[in-house]
Amino acid sequence: MSSLTEKLKVMGVKVGTADLPPPMPVERYEIDAVVTGSYRSTALGDVFVSEQLFEKSYHHGMTPFLPSAQMGIIAQWAGQTKLAELPLERFVFLDTETSGLAGGTGTLAFLVGVGRFVDDHFLLQQYFMRDPAEESALLEGLADFLAPAEALVTFNGKAFDAPLLVTRYTMHRIPVPFKGYAHLDLLPLARRLWRDRLPSRALKYIEEHVLGMTRSTEEVPGYEIPWLYFDYLRSGDARPLEGVFYHNAMDVVALAALLAHTSSLTSDPYSGRVQHGLDFVALAKLYEDLGHWDHAARLYELGLQSGLSTQQNEELRIDPPNGLGKSSFSISDFDTAVKRLSILHKRRGDLEQAVQLWQTAAGEGHIYAYVELAKYYEHRLRDVKSATSWTVTALKELKKSDLPTYVCKYWRAELEHRLDRLKRKGGL
Repeated sequence: MSSLTEKLKVMGVKVGTADLPPPMPVERYEIDAVVTGSYRSTALGDVFVSEQLFEKSYHHGMTPFLPSAQMGIIAQWAGQTKLAELPLERFVFLDTETSGLAGGTGTLAFLVGVGRFVDDHFLLQQYFMRDPAEESALLEGLADFLAPAEALVTFNGKAFDAPLLVTRYTMHRIPVPFKGYAHLDLLPLARRLWRDRLPSRALKYIEEHVLGMTRSTEEVPGYEIPWLYFDYLRSGDARPLEGVFYHNAMDVVALAALLAHTSSLTSDPYSGRVQHGLDFVALAKLYEDLGHWDHAARLYELGLQSGLSTQQNEELRIDPPNGLGKSSFSISDFDTAVKRLSILHKRRGDLEQAVQLWQTAAGEGHIYAYVELAKYYEHRLRDVKSATSWTVTALKELKKSDLPTYVCKYWRAELEHRLDRLKRKGGL
């Protein structure tokens, strides 16, 4: 019986690799053929750096690029007074593109974009790692750029970018260049300002719906970026990374524009830049929490005057009694603003204004307003009869309300306890 090899030969099938054509050479596209940049020498090797200059007059969408307002409110909110004292040239804006989102020692920051205001320009540099072996050179070059700064501005950087870079610097035994810097993370501030109005607080979404900037078709989704880098390491083809560089550059530029916008909003909210009622209310909440009650009251009033929605679309959290646990129910934007403003007037001692707001809210059936009016008549005016009347009316309104059962139970217990005490006090 002939062997399988002989049978294949009879059929004309060539066996072995001797007659195979040589493999086609894989064409490599180096990063400097795709992205404008140069190789910089550092003490730890060469690193590829792409550089762009933006004029201070540049607008990112509809937003002026250069922060021209004071940052006292932002510094107070961040708990870092240093931010209000530094010149603009001491701020550095940073964003990383990484090999994964899990963090830890296995995650690399293969592209780091940083920007500073230098002379009459915004200088943007992007440090790229052609191979993981170049990581120490990237970190060393980045340290040189960060050296003149004293404040770091990021978006979710306190949770991700900064800890990741600290890990990488530590692993290479290089001193962390931003150690001791003030750190302003704009993501928590964006959540404070636009949580109630925007469905997303992602930087790109804020960039489009607040700053008025839409990115070009070069943009690549963030979730694709790690895979694009892995493909580059396997193939040597840097062409798909052009969109990654664009994405990273726009993130850094958006950070500077967002700081300019938020500093203007918080330092002078009456300048006409605020166009939406919910934005007035968000600023009012911020000012109230920081103890600027006069400004907070004025901003709540501007929000109410701007025609807030009366549809139920804001979640208000309360702690019901009797161990029911933390729960939530919806209450309208308008009603929330009225409630917070009325209580703010009470704190400020402006009870006349507070009473007017409570009476308006009570006329619309809001239980909290009845309770506040009952407290006012009982404790301020010593008018037990009126306090009792407001409490009884509140109990009647509660029976007609469509509030969740646990909320009704919460208010009923409060009102019945108050009514019993008022009856004893009034001798009824």
